[in-house]
Amino acid sequence: MKNVCRVFLPTLACLTLIAPVWALPATTAHGAAVLTLSNSQNVPQEQSVSGKIASVEKNSFTLAVGQSQTSSDGHNPQQDPASPKTMTFLLDKNTTIEGSLKVDANADVTYRQEKGANVAISVRVAP
Repeated sequence: MKNVCRVFLPTLACLTLIAPVWALPATTAHGAAVLTLSNSQNVPQEQSVSGKIASVEKNSFTLAVGQSQTSSDGHNPQQDPASPKTMTFLLDKNTTIEGSLKVDANADVTYRQEKGANVAISVRVAP
């Protein structure tokens, strides 16, 4: 009987202590890296464009981009000079504006695309 208690009681104690450890979820550095990578892919990319202000509304403005260039991440694809383009930008509470938005003024706009719309991050209007 003593031999049975010497084997049974320590085995029971070990199982009692190990069971809660097995119940814990496994955490790995790989899982955290995958989560960080997927979150960084959802961040919209900033782009910039220069042109002349065509119209100004309360919460938006339109920029005529004729023979200028647009840039995204250091690349400068040139537009076809024969096809002038207009771009509409939404203004939100986080948009910073240097100068006054006036029709026919030159402006440099940094923006992001959000849900199919161009949201201005910063606007610098040349006097």
